[in-house]
Amino acid sequence: MKKTLKHPDQRVGVFIDVSNMYMSAQSLFNTNVDFAKVLETAVGPRRLVRAFAYVIETESGKEKDFFNVLENQGYEVRIKPLQIFKGGAKKGDWDVGLTIDVVRLMPVLDTVVLVSGDGDYQDLLDYLRGHGRRTEVMAFGQTTSHKLVDEADEFIDMAEDKKRFLIGR
Repeated sequence: MKKTLKHPDQRVGVFIDVSNMYMSAQSLFNTNVDFAKVLETAVGPRRLVRAFAYVIETESGKEKDFFNVLENQGYEVRIKPLQIFKGGAKKGDWDVGLTIDVVRLMPVLDTVVLVSGDGDYQDLLDYLRGHGRRTEVMAFGQTTSHKLVDEADEFIDMAEDKKRFLIGR
């Protein structure tokens, strides 16, 4: 894995695939992610440019309080409604939207922190590194694509510090 220095002048963007992290925390540990600690760790002593949390809204709208908490923690919350297809299949993902936001902000970022274990982002990390950007991935190692780990300059396995990254642990 490639390592480069982190320094206070680095401009950082944080991009969180909330559904991916929620599902991982639930399936692995039956609890929730502390997104405030994630942001604090992702930025560290560096300069935060923007932090995005990509979320899916269900028909019930029960998530609104959670979305407000994310906003109060410093995230710009991007909301997409859950798609329900004929036959009952459901889909909700932000892969393209998150990727477009990263590419748009790339000129003002030195480091991109992706909080997701989804291997679909491997090409995004490759693109960023090809344009001289530092790439960091934060996720739970057990549910993270090895392609992401291999492509990132740094991988932070949140499962190695459950007390920090999980609520009630």
